[in-house]
Amino acid sequence: MPDDNSPDVSSDVPAGDDAVTTETTGAASSSKKSGDDRNADVAQLGYEDARDELARIVAQLEAGSVPLEESMRLWERGEALAAHCHKWLDDAQGRVEQLTGDKADH
Repeated sequence: MPDDNSPDVSSDVPAGDDAVTTETTGAASSSKKSGDDRNADVAQLGYEDARDELARIVAQLEAGSVPLEESMRLWERGEALAAHCHKWLDDAQGRVEQLTGDKADH
């Protein structure tokens, strides 16, 4: 029986290159979304999409060519993506343990 807190693989949303730049470009303004609003879509991403976007963010930050304000937004997004990936992996491990435990009982 699936865990209700498990991510739904069928809801994977592709994270194209614009997923990073759309949310992280532009100067500070009064209409800027809060970090929670910008990262709300992270929960909708599948593991691979979140991992790939995180890798792109890391590459951008490592390149060192991103302005400080944008670097901070990228860092926050990266933290949200990393936490999401960690949850995916923890949930997957729990499901595997449940399945292998169920087989041992039969």
